[in-house]
Amino acid sequence: MNAPKKLVIASRESALALWQAQYIQSRLQALYPETEVKILGMTTTGDQILDSPLARIGGKGLFVKELEQALADGRADLAVHSMKDVPMHLPPGFALAAIGEREDPRDAFVSNDYASLDSLPEGSVVGTSSLRRQSQLQARFPGLKVESLRGNLQTRLRKLDEGQYAAIILAAAGLKRLGLEARIRECIDPEASIPAVGQGALGIEINASRHDLLEVLAPLNHAQTAACVEAERGMSRALAGSCQVPLGAYAQQHGESLSMTGFVASIDGRELLRETAQGPVDQPDALGQALAAKLVARGADRILAALAHD
Repeated sequence: MNAPKKLVIASRESALALWQAQYIQSRLQALYPETEVKILGMTTTGDQILDSPLARIGGKGLFVKELEQALADGRADLAVHSMKDVPMHLPPGFALAAIGEREDPRDAFVSNDYASLDSLPEGSVVGTSSLRRQSQLQARFPGLKVESLRGNLQTRLRKLDEGQYAAIILAAAGLKRLGLEARIRECIDPEASIPAVGQGALGIEINASRHDLLEVLAPLNHAQTAACVEAERGMSRALAGSCQVPLGAYAQQHGESLSMTGFVASIDGRELLRETAQGPVDQPDALGQALAAKLVARGADRILAALAHD
């Protein structure tokens, strides 16, 4: 294989997105020392509209559209995303070339005054941008007040430090990647807060016509993480999941099999269905579909239909 002379990585310009792009840049530079690897920083629609909940303005796809445009018109060769921001159906003409090894997939409880969710007094205001977190929080702690929290990681922490919230819930992976692990008071067990589909994993997207890049990027693919994330995405796809829908899934590999827990809930958490399923590691999408079918059998389609009409 001839290493390319130059590779351009499209990335959002938040500190976390740039960390992720620089991490992939350093991996590629180590693999291909002769290749010039550059980063094209971009501001996406999702970064610009901060006064509305993500679910209301069109979902997480708003964080990838501009990067895909850069791939389509040849300004960039690859784009690096948090897998939890990647829509379940990629637009025609795009493909995922690799999924990197997963960082901590858990949600993190961050507070200046309280050590854990259990210690929050009733009526405390908790900030999160995620319907998935909100529904699970309200199911476990109906006395808490959950309010929308948008912005990049530093903005969210600043709002907490200004006293706008008693606590906020963030992805542990982002805090760890930016060296902010000390802000985490408690990592929430995935059984108590089922993570977002793909949480903690990085995805590398390319123009589907760029077959030359598949071999170049293959060493960055982590097979175990890729199987788990594909199973989670399979469930979400089967349920037509987006960030307008409170759902989550978490798969783990055990030898030759995958086990996965998934849930669907109403936004207020009063209805929350969770199921588990197991399947062979080489059929992750089938496992996702099987778990989705179990949830539908329990009434998930009714919950989803009600959400669609809200």
